[in-house]
Amino acid sequence: MADIRLSGLGVALVTPYKRDLTIDYEALERVIEHIIAGGCDYIVVLGTTAETPTLTKEEKIEIADFVREKVGGRVPLVIGIGGNNTYGLIEDISKRNLRGYTAILSVTPYYNKPTQEGLYQHFKAISESSPLPILLYNVPGRTGVNLTARTTLRLATLPNICGIKEASGNIEQSEEIISQCKDKFSLISGDDLLTYSLMKKGAIGVISVLANALPKEVKKLVTLCEERKLEEAEALQKSLNPIIGHLFEEGNPAGVKSMLSKMGLIENVLRLPLVAVSKEVEKKLDEAKKTLEGDI
Repeated sequence: MADIRLSGLGVALVTPYKRDLTIDYEALERVIEHIIAGGCDYIVVLGTTAETPTLTKEEKIEIADFVREKVGGRVPLVIGIGGNNTYGLIEDISKRNLRGYTAILSVTPYYNKPTQEGLYQHFKAISESSPLPILLYNVPGRTGVNLTARTTLRLATLPNICGIKEASGNIEQSEEIISQCKDKFSLISGDDLLTYSLMKKGAIGVISVLANALPKEVKKLVTLCEERKLEEAEALQKSLNPIIGHLFEEGNPAGVKSMLSKMGLIENVLRLPLVAVSKEVEKKLDEAKKTLEGDI
């Protein structure tokens, strides 16, 4: 098993755009500084929240290099490199400059809906060719396929696979993985709404979308869970849940980009086919944030 443990608060970093839809690197630096100041433990670059389907290969390289330079080793970095063409993905990994990165987050193949054996062979092939440990990413709501607990546990025995970002929403599946995991294979919550529930069961943290905007609050939740102050953690999770619900009401990262825009960190711009949240959801987010500030 890969000797790496990504614990605590990971932040799934957004990609800010200017009004002309080019990448806003000044805004990206502001977000980076905001989340590091807020206590994040590591940053996930080029994940779903980064709108990777609409980024060119050149833009992905530029973003990865920019984040590495601006972070300057202050926190570990994880890079998202996934796809549904196994050999194309292996070639892509081989050509990337991965200096300064700790692990690769790789999503289950989407659209072509492989079997569990196909998923196992896909990740086995990637892990054997990758210079960095692989963090599995299971998000069936986006990919159309679920990486089962049984397949995950098979993959956990491979030497270059370090853990899983579990976003299936299935607590029983996550609990089965946690109960049989060894020390060097970890389960990380991939869902802000389930941070408390999964960390209570033994998950080692969360890769959070909300923490782009509210890193201190999510870090506090993670710390309370780590310290097993579970009543306080549960109360804080309940306080965060309304804003989390609205955050994803019209898709990710539309909700968190709305919040970041209101905070003056970025422009509220997404690339098609994603669009900004409606005025109705924007108002709900504003109200939920005010209520949260009154609660904590």
